[in-house]
Amino acid sequence: MSRKRITILGATGSIGRSALDVAARHPDRFEIVGLAAGANDRVLAEQIAAFRPEVAALESAEAAARLQDRCGSTQVLSGPEGLAEVAARPADLVIAGIVGSAGLLPTFAALEAGNPVALANKEALVMAGPLLMEAAGRKGLPLVPIDSEHSAIFQCLAGHRREDVDHIVLTASGGPFRRTPRAALERVTPVQAARHPNWDMGAKITVDSATLMNKGLEVIEARWLFGLPPEQVRVVVHPESIVHSMVAFRDGSVIAQMGLPDMRAPIAYAMTYPERIPVDVAPPDFVKLGALTFEAPDTERFPCLALAYRALAAGGTQPAVLNAANEVAVAAFLKGAIGFTDIPRVVAATLDAHPPEPLRSLDQVRAADARARRDAAALLPAGAFTAEAGGAA
Repeated sequence: MSRKRITILGATGSIGRSALDVAARHPDRFEIVGLAAGANDRVLAEQIAAFRPEVAALESAEAAARLQDRCGSTQVLSGPEGLAEVAARPADLVIAGIVGSAGLLPTFAALEAGNPVALANKEALVMAGPLLMEAAGRKGLPLVPIDSEHSAIFQCLAGHRREDVDHIVLTASGGPFRRTPRAALERVTPVQAARHPNWDMGAKITVDSATLMNKGLEVIEARWLFGLPPEQVRVVVHPESIVHSMVAFRDGSVIAQMGLPDMRAPIAYAMTYPERIPVDVAPPDFVKLGALTFEAPDTERFPCLALAYRALAAGGTQPAVLNAANEVAVAAFLKGAIGFTDIPRVVAATLDAHPPEPLRSLDQVRAADARARRDAAALLPAGAFTAEAGGAA
């Protein structure tokens, strides 16, 4: 059996490291041919030494220059163009794990080159869902989800007709402040917000989980991945993070996918679909777990989820505006420039300032993203954020 050639975008982040862990456990099945990341040349150098890919890229040109001196035969590229070129190199699967809007163009580049994509970069679908799904359909390529919730839905739908689906239920942990009084939310710190109770994720995603924006982005992602209208995509808070999501069918049956909160399981499934391989993740011990609990999300204390539904209902460029404003606000919060409860205020005000435009092109998405970043940054204290930072490449 020939090895599957894998490219990983976002190699130094939590998704990338977990994917490489899966690959290292099965060297007879996987060959890493490309790695790309943002600016962490130290970790990427270690990964290159371990997996010897043909090509690597860093978004930071300065970091790429340092990396090239240490990489021997691996070609090192830089900048947004370098990330896109790595994504477009021939591969049996491209794992799109770059966090945020920076993953938009590399994900499109992979599809346009005819590479199948395993998608962990939800922002690409949030910003340009119709365009991304059209590109995948035109090329006849599957988009296999990696996010644990969307992987769960993907698995629950296997063997079932879409017309039999009544609705899907995305589960949310509720984050670290599920029981925190509303007044106290104004005083929480970036360090507190970055401590997720169940999952090991990067700072930005963990803050998004704390505000419930991550779940809002996942609602938009699910709408496009599974071709469902917004009213058929629902959210329930499930603090144990054992039920990863559920599908309710029109006969009243519900199928749920369960597992311990370890991203290696959905990543491995995406890498080997429709097969399953061992990845040293044990099944839940239900006797030890005891009760599993579920509750409605509190959109009064955590309005970001409602803002995401609002942007999805408006359509067009509004989801891209939502994502851009959120990235600006979260970056400012992580720097200590604004408070936790200022995040939804910045997002709401930016949405108010940007009436939706019908979505026609990737250039239009990028323009809406740039305008929203500038307007969101203008709402922050002076010097809190550079509007261009972290934008779509």
